[in-house]
Amino acid sequence: MMLNGMSPYLMLGFLIAGVLHAFVPSAIYSRYLAGTGIRSVLTAAAIGVPLPLCSCGVLPTAVSLRRNGASRAATTSFLIATPQTGVDSIAATYSMMGLPFAILRPIAALVTAALGGTALGALESRGMLDGANADGEDGAAQPEALPTTLWGKVVETLRYGLVEMMQNIGRWLVLGLVIATLITVWVPDDFFTAYASNHLVNMLVVVVIAVPMYVCATGSIPIAAALMMKGLSPGCALVMLMAGPAANVASMLVVGRAMGRRAAAVYLTSIVAGAMGFGLIIDYWPGLQEVFTGAIPECMKCHTKDVSWLNAVCSTIVTVMVVVGFVTKYRKSYLLTQNKTAKMKEFKIKGMMCNHCKMNVEKGLATVDGVDKVTVDLAKGVAYVEGNVTDEAIKAKVTALGYENA
Repeated sequence: MMLNGMSPYLMLGFLIAGVLHAFVPSAIYSRYLAGTGIRSVLTAAAIGVPLPLCSCGVLPTAVSLRRNGASRAATTSFLIATPQTGVDSIAATYSMMGLPFAILRPIAALVTAALGGTALGALESRGMLDGANADGEDGAAQPEALPTTLWGKVVETLRYGLVEMMQNIGRWLVLGLVIATLITVWVPDDFFTAYASNHLVNMLVVVVIAVPMYVCATGSIPIAAALMMKGLSPGCALVMLMAGPAANVASMLVVGRAMGRRAAAVYLTSIVAGAMGFGLIIDYWPGLQEVFTGAIPECMKCHTKDVSWLNAVCSTIVTVMVVVGFVTKYRKSYLLTQNKTAKMKEFKIKGMMCNHCKMNVEKGLATVDGVDKVTVDLAKGVAYVEGNVTDEAIKAKVTALGYENA
């Protein structure tokens, strides 16, 4: 039922994501992000809000921006805004949670990112930040070469939006739908009503659950919607939507290594404080809680409803896309294993979650002196490297790119 409600908006979001990928030059993202002032911070947040990158994909992007001249303030703003939302998740939020959530979610991400980036900029201008591995690092991975013809861009739009995007978020979308279904079936309808007056306590519990959990911006939507159906306040649901995708442990470790421990502390504090701040506004502003609660579409409040042909077709397409994404990913892994040669050195790498990570690792390791060829098996988290290069050089580059050596 949830997939039927989301699928048309997911398809629209994926197509828009493909357009952004194919038609907007990636160099534009780093061009306006130098400096520690409010302008660069706001620009970084505004660029990050519509980008369809999850928290794993945004990390190497942010590290690359940092190495290409973006300030730590602007980079932090980008890191906070991007994983919280995106064109795909905004469309899906509207489908499952209504227009108020769809409007507030990107606004909250923008404001939170601006405040966090500004706070970090103040510390950076006063020389109060500790060192970071990303500072002064050369050899950042180059942007992906995109087609130059209109037809090539159209094909790339469809490839990225309908294939690569689903490979990136497919398992998190499925996980979110499964968790939401379990909540719907097993959690009593009045479970949260007994604690309805303790909004702050409920938000703290959601934060404790969300921080160690990895879930993308789209995957968090069915979970938040299911929790609201069981009596959780809309403010607490917003905390799940904001903190779940952006404040996981893996992100914190990479941010700390790439930009310093104090920057990581500002990053986490901004996300948690911003999420809870906006959540408390929703729950305590007179009449606002009723607006957000009433915005949940009727199709999310019942388990039986006629499904339109459009929803059925889109749900079928999305399901096929998920299956194809999984099959393609693991088929590539199988073929790589079968074709492995003695010349290939194998390096286990932690933190690679999506094709964006795969691309960054392949292009980053290819810049190491002596490397002839790099192939990444995303399913196994392994990089196969050919060439006259030392293990230490590869491992150092993996760390510099923002990942961990296993």
